[in-house]
Amino acid sequence: MAKNVAEIMVDTLVSAGAKRCWGIVGDTINHFTDAIRLSDLRWMHVRHEEAGALAAGAEAFATGELAVCAGTCGPGSLHFVNGIFESHRNGAPLLLVASDVARAEAGLGFPQAVDQRKVYEQASVFCEYISHPDQARRITAMAAQAALNKGGVAVVIVNGDMFEQTVDDTLAWGVHRPAPVIRPAEAELEALAQALNDAGTVTLYAGIGARHSAPQVVELAKVLNAPVVHSSRAKEYLEPNNPFNVGMTGILGNRAGVEATDRADIMLCLGTDFAWTQFYPEGKHVIQIDRDAAHIGRRSPVRMGLVGDVGDTIEALLPKIAEKRDTKHLDKALERWKKDCESYAASAESDDPALIHPQTLTQMLDRMADDDAIFTGDGGSPMAWLLRHITANGQRKLLTSLMHGTMANAYPQAMGMAAAYPERQVIAMCGDGGMTMLMGDLLTLVQEQLPVKLLVFNNGALGFVEMEQRVEGLLDTFTELQNPDFSRLAEACGMPGWRVDSLDQLDDAMRQWLAASGPALLDVRVNRVELVMPPKIEASQVASTAMFGLKAVLDGRSKEVVSLLRDNFIK
Repeated sequence: MAKNVAEIMVDTLVSAGAKRCWGIVGDTINHFTDAIRLSDLRWMHVRHEEAGALAAGAEAFATGELAVCAGTCGPGSLHFVNGIFESHRNGAPLLLVASDVARAEAGLGFPQAVDQRKVYEQASVFCEYISHPDQARRITAMAAQAALNKGGVAVVIVNGDMFEQTVDDTLAWGVHRPAPVIRPAEAELEALAQALNDAGTVTLYAGIGARHSAPQVVELAKVLNAPVVHSSRAKEYLEPNNPFNVGMTGILGNRAGVEATDRADIMLCLGTDFAWTQFYPEGKHVIQIDRDAAHIGRRSPVRMGLVGDVGDTIEALLPKIAEKRDTKHLDKALERWKKDCESYAASAESDDPALIHPQTLTQMLDRMADDDAIFTGDGGSPMAWLLRHITANGQRKLLTSLMHGTMANAYPQAMGMAAAYPERQVIAMCGDGGMTMLMGDLLTLVQEQLPVKLLVFNNGALGFVEMEQRVEGLLDTFTELQNPDFSRLAEACGMPGWRVDSLDQLDDAMRQWLAASGPALLDVRVNRVELVMPPKIEASQVASTAMFGLKAVLDGRSKEVVSLLRDNFIK
């Protein structure tokens, strides 16, 4: 039976497991969206394509299943770019249908014509045109297969007139999802076991590549009496049910994590591609296991590099290693982690009952939110508060922009989460800068009935940028934000909103906000003068912050300097 290209593509996507397609309808994709209308694929109508790509990417990342977005030629497809980069760097199995002008106009400088391949091939695992109607099912299936198996974005480029072309659809091209066992060669496993047996102390450093292998990581830690440090992206997976957990390393990490890696004879990296080289010990102390050989040794020199899935490799390794009975290394790390947690709790304390620290706000949210709540956090300071103050308990899901570092990711990603998990509480921790960057899709929450709870950390500034400027000894410049009353804005968009200006209002407002049906917004005025303190404060950072203080005093801003010192250094 003859079908048109649009129908074939939609049928292939549904067969590959896709449930939703995010985008804005128009000209070159009208036949594609009409095919969606007649299918089981749900069209999610956003107000900006970037929000659509962020939502689709979050859906795909959280579920591990294919999500889809589609855009018109030229501006429509290009608006997806930032969300596509974010989703690709997260390893989300997302497929973008990027349309182009009609074939008769291609290559002739026609209005809105764009070389989509040049744009998207740098942020995709697959990027191809459908050049003939016979290729419709084959190319779409290969794109979906690449996205699902390689972990990233696949792009299918289609000229607008191609969607209308009919063809006898006879070959059953489909998507395959093999599950291979990947582990090092036997000789490499023997060498790894020997190195671990000879080492006095071992620290495990696990990343997102270990997210499906947490039980094996814990078992290895038990045998080695090794503390487990995790990357920021792996918090959701490695913290829960892990008595060996000592937190994170990196600028957003804690002292226990940093010291446990610095002090160990071997830092065994498990499925991590953590980028910041200054947080690695000398290469002679580093052994790395990763599924991708191209990742071995690219962040730090390594003593030994092995290719393997974390879980498969640990299972093959465990019979070869001897139990370590000395617990001093582990005990020291756990004691330091206990102090780090106490320090996080203390950071929420305030002598001023009117002042709301973002840490206070986040800790209250952590207590009140559901045990299986889903949290997203804007790149910037909300990301730091999420990672430090939201409890990972094995049921919750956490997502923030750690690889791409974009603004305005939180509530678009929460839209995708709410679509995928309609029965769960989904909370977006938004900066006021992020919220105002993609504010139009508040309307999508109402129109598509996505019950996202929006929490706005309203400090009237690009707070993380201010912190960066201050730590560099600069006056904070061009960071001021003149914001609306976000609660009234929410109400104008069709959802309830609350505004909180002092601490005594917060408890009641948060309870009402979380209990609201459908989408709702809580606008909280938080302290502007906050630093995200690193696990270790270097002398250069103190000197630079002191330089900011001197400049601020000379600029007539003495109160800010006093507040900065009181809330971040004197406690």
